[in-house]
Amino acid sequence: MTCGTLEIDILNSIWDLTSNEEDKDISIQDVVDYLSSKGIERAYTTIKTVMDRLTVKSILVRYRVGKKFFYKATMQREEMALDAVKKVMDNFFDGNSASLIRFVENKFELLVK
Repeated sequence: MTCGTLEIDILNSIWDLTSNEEDKDISIQDVVDYLSSKGIERAYTTIKTVMDRLTVKSILVRYRVGKKFFYKATMQREEMALDAVKKVMDNFFDGNSASLIRFVENKFELLVK
């Protein structure tokens, strides 16, 4: 699943906010506040729109408790990272893991800048 930068920021927020309590209810305001604490300032409506888009993509699920909506990620961070690496391997290295590993080893200094 391909995600944009803000989508990844939102997912990382949800994963971080639920790291100690997997069943924690995460609201849009929780994500807005978390992103703000990380220096990422976005309007509530922007975050809501992107979270709704992630719901349509089935990356998040939305559910209601009382009058308030909450969200959960449908995949763990590691699952999405593996999926992304597999896509890079398939798209740029013809599915050859050895070529991908060699590339990362040779370009590691550029990756960590």
